[in-house]
Amino acid sequence: MAKTLKRTAAFAALARALTSGTRGGPSLGARLAALPRMIRATARGEYDGGLRLALMAAATAYVVSPIDLAPELLLAVFGLADDALMVTWLAGSVLAETERFLLWEARRDSVVPGHVVP
Repeated sequence: MAKTLKRTAAFAALARALTSGTRGGPSLGARLAALPRMIRATARGEYDGGLRLALMAAATAYVVSPIDLAPELLLAVFGLADDALMVTWLAGSVLAETERFLLWEARRDSVVPGHVVP
């Protein structure tokens, strides 16, 4: 019974984290939903996130790659530390960049298209 309550509480906390942002910011769900739009806008040249997206892609490739600078089998805990560091950096980068993109997207939607007449 206690395990079921703990599991239920954990899922409820996860649902709250996905649907409500911290400190008035966008929720985790909104940030993750913005990732494909951010990639498309960057690919079309509308958004300036090219270098940051490339670094995030490289970090993802490093984490999932079987080739490692510090192999886990030989170095045990120290081998996992480089992956943990990369995952931490990647999570922070994704959160920061998606928040920046959502702000850019909101500002862009408030601009009326046209041109300036002197």
